[in-house]
Amino acid sequence: MATVILDYDAGNQTSVLRALAHLGHAAAITADPAAVAAADRVVFPGVGAAGSCMARLRERGVDGALRAALARGVPVLCVCVGLQLLFEHSEEDDTPCLGLLPGRVVRFRPADPAIKVPHMGWNPVTWTPGEPLAAGIDGASMYFVHSFHAVPGPGVRVVAESDHGGRFCAAVRRDNLVAAQFHPEKSGPAGLRLLANFLAG
Repeated sequence: MATVILDYDAGNQTSVLRALAHLGHAAAITADPAAVAAADRVVFPGVGAAGSCMARLRERGVDGALRAALARGVPVLCVCVGLQLLFEHSEEDDTPCLGLLPGRVVRFRPADPAIKVPHMGWNPVTWTPGEPLAAGIDGASMYFVHSFHAVPGPGVRVVAESDHGGRFCAAVRRDNLVAAQFHPEKSGPAGLRLLANFLAG
């Protein structure tokens, strides 16, 4: 089964590749839209600013390939900025995003000045009961690095939350698309289990 990791210079493709290899699963990093559109599974990672990430996706034609894969029913896992770019708009760089999901991405604005932004480090994640991605890991802490978070609109199922000066969306699911704000590839055994759950699903 061909698993591809989107290459758009978003920073953590190699970490994802190594995590999948640790699980014994072969994958390829690619910026070829044809390979993405034809893949059996897609991982859409991300580290960086929304504006520059969207620009690179469009320059490489990977945005259209991702849409084609989703339309075919291919399982797609998005990570961090990959989750944020699914929505309609991000406050970061005032960026129009992919619009694959209704909603927006906003900056953390904690009322307590002791709550630091960016949110960086390990946080417990609470999952919706029965969420397949969370099998064996509910309540485990995951590793986050972000200053912005998604506010999903109608029709988007929030399947996990965490807390940073208030509850926020940590993962969403719609049909064959699932996305996490945290980094499973940097989240130790629990993150590896999540990746294994995605590969098995």
